[in-house]
Amino acid sequence: MKITNWLDLLGGLALFLYGMQVLSDSLEDAAGDRLKTILEKLTNTKFKGVLVGIGVTAAVQSSSAVTVMLIGFMNASLMTLNRCIWVVMGSNIGTTITAQMIAINVGVVAPVFAVVGVFMCLFFKSRNVRGIGSVMTGFGILFMGLNMMSAAVVPLQKEPVFIKLMTTLSNPILAVLFAAAFTALIQSSGAAVGILSALATKGLVPFSTAAFMVCGLNIGTCITAVLASVTGCRNSKRIATFHVLFNLVGTIFFLIICSTTPLLSWIAEFSGTPAHQVANFHTIFNIVTTVIMLPFDAVFMKLIYKLLPIKGEMLAEGSLTVSYTHLTLPTNSRV
Repeated sequence: MKITNWLDLLGGLALFLYGMQVLSDSLEDAAGDRLKTILEKLTNTKFKGVLVGIGVTAAVQSSSAVTVMLIGFMNASLMTLNRCIWVVMGSNIGTTITAQMIAINVGVVAPVFAVVGVFMCLFFKSRNVRGIGSVMTGFGILFMGLNMMSAAVVPLQKEPVFIKLMTTLSNPILAVLFAAAFTALIQSSGAAVGILSALATKGLVPFSTAAFMVCGLNIGTCITAVLASVTGCRNSKRIATFHVLFNLVGTIFFLIICSTTPLLSWIAEFSGTPAHQVANFHTIFNIVTTVIMLPFDAVFMKLIYKLLPIKGEMLAEGSLTVSYTHLTLPTNSRV
């Protein structure tokens, strides 16, 4: 693989990440305080919380952005931990929209979106029009970057090192660990899914390996929430902990299921193209994990409080009460 191919790959990744950031920021700006109102007011039940998480994440195209937003709300004591947990579950489903768009191959019209978006930003003064232009520009840049990455990885199929790596990653555990580390490095599950879809489409990664890498990238994307919680209150660390637990439980479950049932064969049969196989497994992973964990949210709350217990000095002050039965959490102090 020539140096120009590596530069194209890195350049495509840079465009993808930048486009994702522009798209996320533009959508968040367009929504304004409405996102905060939705998150604060419409999450009073677990099912509403999950639906809000799906909708908001689909809108801003980033589960990490939503989780960081939730951590901010927790630091400001605007939301309780149980509500945040429900939204996190939903956000994991909402983030699969990116993979589905990649599978549909909307990238063929990406340059049109970018050109129209830039035109709207440069030649219109209306804030709303410029906002729509920014969204379109981010969308176009994102998929132009994906197209660059897809073209750049073609020579990899002849690289002995890459072939050896793919042979090694046929081990499910190694595939999960590799994908988790790579996603943590670039801090974007969307970009990781994009690269994985490109490799799968070119026949460089078999679906059996790609599926386990999807599990790993779901774990790796938690790094953003973990980093954002480092300087936050104790409850913000609990959100990050739950985000990690959610994806660990899902990964363990699917490692067992995929090893003991023909699930991957079924998905491959009804999915068609390799990109759709990756996208559909990504969606199934997050929906099934949410369905499994949602009825046991109270159990996971207890586990999180065992991992990050309430500080004794706060209990002594009588400043905090916790009820696992009703899932009510601190409203008058930070922990």
